[in-house]
Amino acid sequence: MDGGNPRFDFSAPVPSIADLGRVHLIAIGGAGMSAVARLLLARGVPVSGSDAKDSAVLQALAQEGARVGVGHDAQRIEDVDAVVISSVIREDNVELRAARGRGLLVLHRAQALASAMSGQHRLAVAGANGKTTTTAMLTSALAAAGFDPSFASGGELADRGTNAHWHDGAPFVVEADESDGSFLAYRPQVAVVTNVQPDHLDFYGSFERVEQAYAEFARTTPVDGLVIACADDPGSARLARALAGQRRVLTYGTDPAADLRLVDTTSEGTHTRSVLRDPSGVERELRLATPGHHNVLNACAAVLAAVEGVGAEVDAVLGGLAAFGGARRRFEVRGEVGGVTVVDDYAHNPGKVAAVVATAADIAHARQGRLFVIFQPHLFSRTRDFAPGFARGLAPADDVSLLDIYGAREDPIAGVSSALVVDALVAAGHPARVRSEQEALDHVLASARAGDLVVTVGAGDITALAPRIVDGLRAR
Repeated sequence: MDGGNPRFDFSAPVPSIADLGRVHLIAIGGAGMSAVARLLLARGVPVSGSDAKDSAVLQALAQEGARVGVGHDAQRIEDVDAVVISSVIREDNVELRAARGRGLLVLHRAQALASAMSGQHRLAVAGANGKTTTTAMLTSALAAAGFDPSFASGGELADRGTNAHWHDGAPFVVEADESDGSFLAYRPQVAVVTNVQPDHLDFYGSFERVEQAYAEFARTTPVDGLVIACADDPGSARLARALAGQRRVLTYGTDPAADLRLVDTTSEGTHTRSVLRDPSGVERELRLATPGHHNVLNACAAVLAAVEGVGAEVDAVLGGLAAFGGARRRFEVRGEVGGVTVVDDYAHNPGKVAAVVATAADIAHARQGRLFVIFQPHLFSRTRDFAPGFARGLAPADDVSLLDIYGAREDPIAGVSSALVVDALVAAGHPARVRSEQEALDHVLASARAGDLVVTVGAGDITALAPRIVDGLRAR
């Protein structure tokens, strides 16, 4: 594809929430879809939904008032007015096919979310890396500043226990997914771009088209809106320069020209202390309990969005960030047994993987331990396109296991497997092996000792492996 979505026109106006009627969400248990369901329920919209299998999310949505069912059946949409899908739902899905046949309104998840956000001051966080954490940080910062913001995130906020919340009249923070062009639906007053990097090339076709899409996203802000961009990321910095004179643009980072400049950072374990300097030269301390330079940059974006985009008091914002408890599957510590720490992370593109592995390696080596990484590549096309980049990102680990590719929405591609990443690692002198999930588990349990750090990495079902590792460490 060339970056235009053939199934949806994201530039078209979204329907009023009052006009949606009864809404059915296909694959309602997904991270993005469940957030939309919660927001529609909070706004008084009757919600039903289906998913291929039962889950804790489905059970929670049922308790919150949704009518949910396991399995897809055309009869589930007989009494609804609109159907919501994501791009991964294929046209031959029995419920979608029935909805098309009846002429029902079919909305993309982002369009339904845009309807739910109507009337709010919207802050949208986009970027190849860091958008979930930045969304969570911004939400926590605004809450600490007294705003009780509405939000929709691709990951559960650890201190909220949910991925969505509605508060009438409050600012609305939304994670804006670029993977299928749907972030063009939100039209925020404040657009945050953490970075612009080549990803989702199966959809966009080229990095040039990726950059064009981010520019289109930034220009969906009103002419008096605000765009916040990372000065340290080349793609985001190019975007900032291109928008000069078109929108109000503020930048952040270590670059001397950044509007909010990061002048110093020191780390101790999973905690960081940084010094931020604003354009007037005033310096303030930023403390975080989430590790890594990338998270310091994410926090800088949250500071600018909260203070300049909403008018929050800066010291309250910094206090909220100091207390920030993280987002699920974003360097989430799942347990520590016998001095071995187990962490789970959602990283699934080369930039994310590199940031997570570098941070984990620093922590493990500072305590005289080793870093074990178990990585499950996500998508055949992404593995094909970025195998060398994944290898470079994984290289700081002392021990690397690759699981088979999690195909998600894709069918297998001939000649594409996790061995592409392993071969690139081995060629560069880094030990790595393709292992089954059980083999990776057995290997870690036989090898890890006090001081070591074990990190499971990937956007697929690898997240279920982390608690098995913890249980195995307890049993050994």
